[in-house]
Amino acid sequence: MSSSISATATAISSSHRRRPVAFVAGWIIVVLTLGALTQQAQSFTTVSVKNQYTKKHVGATAVAVNGEETKAPVANGDDDTEEDYLWELRLNVFEKAKTVASVCTSGTLCTVSSHDGIQGAPFGSFVDYVLDDEGNPVLLMNEMSMHTINIEQNALNKDSAEATCSNLVTLFTQLSDTAGSSAPQGQDVSRCSFTCRVEKIPRDAPDMDTIRMRYSLTHTYADQVMDSPKFAFYRLLPEKIYYVGGFGVMAKWVDVDDYKVAAPDILAKDASSIVKKLNREFKSDLEGMARHLLNVEKLEDIRVTNVDRLGMDVRVTRQQGTRRNKLSTDEFRVGFRIPVISVEDAKSEILKVFQEAWEKGNGFDWGDSEEPGSTVPIMKIAADSLE
Repeated sequence: MSSSISATATAISSSHRRRPVAFVAGWIIVVLTLGALTQQAQSFTTVSVKNQYTKKHVGATAVAVNGEETKAPVANGDDDTEEDYLWELRLNVFEKAKTVASVCTSGTLCTVSSHDGIQGAPFGSFVDYVLDDEGNPVLLMNEMSMHTINIEQNALNKDSAEATCSNLVTLFTQLSDTAGSSAPQGQDVSRCSFTCRVEKIPRDAPDMDTIRMRYSLTHTYADQVMDSPKFAFYRLLPEKIYYVGGFGVMAKWVDVDDYKVAAPDILAKDASSIVKKLNREFKSDLEGMARHLLNVEKLEDIRVTNVDRLGMDVRVTRQQGTRRNKLSTDEFRVGFRIPVISVEDAKSEILKVFQEAWEKGNGFDWGDSEEPGSTVPIMKIAADSLE
């Protein structure tokens, strides 16, 4: 076997000696190019977190539960201050509103009643919708529905002598439940109110084919009725948008133009299932993260409340003082080192955070300049207002 290998090596060596100089020079160029690419790849994987989060991100301010802004986010293991750079750790309010509108496919439409005895009163109806390319809600409505009658008599009546508010409708939509919950949690969910003008979409509208296809895919019953002369598509054109993050969380008016160009979060449709799995199957990893990365002492409980492409929100409950029944709850933002582009990417980034916490907790040292957990971007976003 060894003689065979030796003979082969000799033959290869002899063959190489017979190669022309140009061929050898070509191989040298290839090797140098590969070396340069390898060096680039290595430098990319070791980019510092500081350089990744230099652009100011709207809505990244740390806010206490009682509504007071904290002076600076908490960066784990980093001596630089928030004044040096602001990390893009959280979705801005425009992206959050667009995410709610995109994930939800139904809501409550509030119109101005035209019925005898309740003229001018708000009238609520359950409706389905899809978004057009600009984020405007589009509804398929029956001409006999009460909200359609109200719209036809008020919102579409351009010559109405009533106040301009009678020409407006409001669509209210909210996420079905909080991530990690098995049932709807009422006010503890993100929601949006769209106050809009209404236009009836002509059947020859340029985007009608797109609307029909989108509506058919989202609401399968629509195939049976969308060609009926009794049904028509209506487009809601937002005048004002109001976003509420949940009970005791940020509530803010959203600029309509910024909403239209914002992108919904790529994890929005899967966030709830990811969070449920984390809270159910990775409790020990979450506890390790709380102790070793968030530096929480006397930990009582920790749970993930949200995951998006930039990171995850975790709510931590700890014992306060010496009394066991006196608890304090804080909320932290644990950011990803790079924005994720898929569910698999998000899972990978979360596991990396858990790995960093495990290494720090067990005193693991790779021998380089970075301590485990020092490059995980962390910000305290809410503090217990009762402290």
